[in-house]
Amino acid sequence: MKYLRQFVIILGVSFLGEILRVILPLPVPASVYGLICMLLLLKSGILKVGQVKEVSKFLIEIMPVMFVPAAVGLIESWNSLREVLIPVAIIITVTTVFVMAVTGKVTQAMMNRKKKGEQYAGDYK
Repeated sequence: MKYLRQFVIILGVSFLGEILRVILPLPVPASVYGLICMLLLLKSGILKVGQVKEVSKFLIEIMPVMFVPAAVGLIESWNSLREVLIPVAIIITVTTVFVMAVTGKVTQAMMNRKKKGEQYAGDYK
């Protein structure tokens, strides 16, 4: 019964996300609204982690199975995708390298700023 209750809570939050998608005039998917609602409920303390923990772990464990229908759909569309495969692969590679480089530079800048802050903080002690 505990698992059913946890699953109903998660379904309720997901349904709330669907309602928000219909009500709000923003181009945001219902799943994003649902995740934001879940975050707000957990952070505010209205919902405790223990109230959804076991079912959440189960859903995360079976998540790879949920990608099978999408992969089958891609395989069925192979003839259409073959024409754009190389440009898409190039775009994905270039943007991935770009994102990794920017992330690395931002991380280095933040770490250098933190080191300088610690260095100057020692002068005032």
